[in-house]
Amino acid sequence: MATAESTSTWSTHETPEEVTDAAALDRYRPELFAHCYRMLGSIHDAEDLVQETYLRAWRSQNTFEGRSSMRTWLYRIATNACLTALQSRGRRPLPTGLGQEASDPYATLVQQPEVPWLEPLPDRLVGDLPDDLPDDPASVVTSRESIRLAFVATLQNLPPRQRAVLVLREVLRWRAAEVAELLGTSTAAVNSMLQRARAHLDEAGLNRDDVVEPVRPEQRELLDRYVAAFESYDVDAIVSLFTEDAIWEMPPFTGWYQGARTIGNLISQQCPASGPADMRMVRTHANGQPAFALYMRDPSGVHRAFQLQVLTLSDGAVSHVGCFFDTGLFSAFGLPDVHPG
Repeated sequence: MATAESTSTWSTHETPEEVTDAAALDRYRPELFAHCYRMLGSIHDAEDLVQETYLRAWRSQNTFEGRSSMRTWLYRIATNACLTALQSRGRRPLPTGLGQEASDPYATLVQQPEVPWLEPLPDRLVGDLPDDLPDDPASVVTSRESIRLAFVATLQNLPPRQRAVLVLREVLRWRAAEVAELLGTSTAAVNSMLQRARAHLDEAGLNRDDVVEPVRPEQRELLDRYVAAFESYDVDAIVSLFTEDAIWEMPPFTGWYQGARTIGNLISQQCPASGPADMRMVRTHANGQPAFALYMRDPSGVHRAFQLQVLTLSDGAVSHVGCFFDTGLFSAFGLPDVHPG
């Protein structure tokens, strides 16, 4: 792959000497983390690749001549590191990406813990997320739209180089010639890959209107009712909060469920809770979306980490829940293993 520097639209006044300045380099860590997460779909892999990026940068610091911005130089290194990693790693799907039909909520749950499932991204690892896409590139690359769960899940269905083209062109706003230089290919090939990637996003039905921040009173009220419905284990109340065609999926279980009433049946039939005191919810944020950590009461009466729910809101209701049963993710969200209350 090409290593020569190019003139970037993200021009700054960094000097080659700043490559050895840890503080100067470290300010890019959150956005590089977001970039590697988009490419790999895993916060653990993203952390490894960010570390690899800094290691490669330190080893090749003599190649940075200041003709492009340090940010561009680091993104070149990070993208190459991600593409190398993806040569030996499979995609990270959600259950809806497995190609099977919606599941029966009364059927036995089937799980495949060996599948490298898509992981949610704690917002705290990438800093504040703006509502729009301003000119500042550091804000662009950590915008809510570019890390939302549906977008990252769709990226996982693209071949690695096509994935890189889409992220570099659509999220980072690189010119086609810059991407072609990085990938060692032609501008025409880059444009072709971008066209195919865009078509795949269109097929997935991604809608920018789904990107909302729960700051308006009615949205806060919806989330308050969501918490109350779960903590009281009121299935009818839970059902009333979903859109008619809402989807619920919960890796490592392979099934996915569509329809508000179907989701209600799933919860009433498969949830281990037996009464109003069994579940406790703690608010958090993931992928630029509202999220909740659910704690389930065990036989000793202690509420322990059980699952993480990432919500998509549409038309004043919940249209999608990504429910993650990997309790090892709680520490990444800064959450305790036992309910703090």
